[in-house]
Amino acid sequence: MTDPGRIAILRAARRAFALQDYNAVTLRGIAADANVSAALIVKHFGSKEALFDRVADFSEAAELLLAAPDEELGRHAVLTLVNYRRTNGLDLLVRVVFAAGSGNERALIREHFRDQVTRGFAARLTGEDIDIRAGLITGQLLGLGAAMSIDKTGPVAAADPDTIADLYAPGIQALIH
Repeated sequence: MTDPGRIAILRAARRAFALQDYNAVTLRGIAADANVSAALIVKHFGSKEALFDRVADFSEAAELLLAAPDEELGRHAVLTLVNYRRTNGLDLLVRVVFAAGSGNERALIREHFRDQVTRGFAARLTGEDIDIRAGLITGQLLGLGAAMSIDKTGPVAAADPDTIADLYAPGIQALIH
């Protein structure tokens, strides 16, 4: 995922689909925002529909975030979120926040997030209030992503990933058990 053109396209597409109706989004507009050609978008993704499907898909995020045993899941999720952002220049989850408006496409993005990420965490939990706890876990991860997005050069963005995990993961881990 370290191809700069591909990353720029995904960033631009995430912005476009979050801020505009699907029909108003064009490959040319995304290309201009990403400073690439529309042909490069077609080469990487094939079509506007395929690009939207990629933007709306959280299966990779869920797979990466949930790839640890329950005893380590909170810390793993935090480290995964921080390290993915630093390696790829993209956040795994925050794009769902920008899909909070109305419109079928935005609703589809939110539905994919719930189905793939929140329910993925819920499937790992036992005990009472599973759905509430899963929603709170993903809410905390979204909050961390937002903190890193808002202050790109501040203390959270610049902190050592292990320090962030030491401070942030216990709250998530408490919801897991």
